[in-house]
Amino acid sequence: MNFDLTSEQSMVKKMMREFSEEEVAPGADERDRTKKFPKEVFDKLGKLGIMGLPFPEEYGGGGSDTISFAIVVEELSRVCGSTGITYSAHISLGGAPIYMFGSEEQKRKYLTQICSGESLGAFGLTEPNAGSDAGGTLTEATEEGDLFVINGNKCFITNASYAKFLALTAVTGRNGGEKEISAIIVPTDAKGFTILDQYEKMGLHASNTTELILEDVRVPQEYLLGKRGEGFKQFLKTLDGGRIGIGAMAVGIAQGAYERALQYAKERKQFGKTLSQFQAIQFKLADMAMKIELARNMVYKAAWLKDQGKPFSKEASMCKLYASEVCMEITNQAVQIHGGYGYMKEYQVERYMRDAKLLEIGEGTSEVQRLVIARQIGC
Repeated sequence: MNFDLTSEQSMVKKMMREFSEEEVAPGADERDRTKKFPKEVFDKLGKLGIMGLPFPEEYGGGGSDTISFAIVVEELSRVCGSTGITYSAHISLGGAPIYMFGSEEQKRKYLTQICSGESLGAFGLTEPNAGSDAGGTLTEATEEGDLFVINGNKCFITNASYAKFLALTAVTGRNGGEKEISAIIVPTDAKGFTILDQYEKMGLHASNTTELILEDVRVPQEYLLGKRGEGFKQFLKTLDGGRIGIGAMAVGIAQGAYERALQYAKERKQFGKTLSQFQAIQFKLADMAMKIELARNMVYKAAWLKDQGKPFSKEASMCKLYASEVCMEITNQAVQIHGGYGYMKEYQVERYMRDAKLLEIGEGTSEVQRLVIARQIGC
């Protein structure tokens, strides 16, 4: 076993640490307050060649690996969770299904736009009545000549306002009580396609979270992504990769909160000592450092398995579950170490705590992850 990063991965980590500190961190608090999407950040990431990092060079990507993708997500999330989730969804939910299931023509047409950053990647799965029960999809795509006519609603969709197209799931037929669910690429400027950006969220304020309304949206049947009737299966595979992204995001947010708590503990004095001299605080910080390291190793293992072409569903769920719950715990403790100041926006840790909560919900709740793991171990 080799725990060293490759020279390329180390270079990505160094570059993204510098980029995050210089380009992302300075405006993070203001974006959280104003809910302004960091479009200029993603324009710069596009120029750096990061927007298509793990996809083949023939489609304008960087030809890199999943570990490098996880490193980018972690470094962005370390200073701004909103930027981290935008990038993670762009790659793992927007680009990945087109790369994995798209025809060569679809990859040339759509994946190239994702790799360049011309379009942000988005993915339409969740519906008002189909969250954890994603198979409860109600959106319908009926055939009309050589077209699909799509009607339905999607909710909690990341990046859609900045996507020129997205893949979504829809019921394309029924066999008795069984639904045939397919994936279809839909241009966001299609007639009858409405995107609403009006959610009031607890955290991740600068990320774009939208509702999609489709009213008689017509697209050619050639926009079908992969095989008809395999949409649900495709999106389950997509979510496995997405969980690595959420795990990496959790590690980044936890790392950022921990660093601020450590710095504060070294500077803040009470009873004639710095907080870091009190054993109670030392133990908190030691636990935080340990759990971040364990979570990071789990994320890297899942990413490595994916890159090796080995089964990784169980490990993806484990890394997402463990990292997200640890992240929530660590951000909570970071606020606690700051005391009353931790409750104030000036010290940033309250932002980290608010941003962390979504990670226990998105890409499959903690409860769903436990179900996935239980099935994988033979329960």
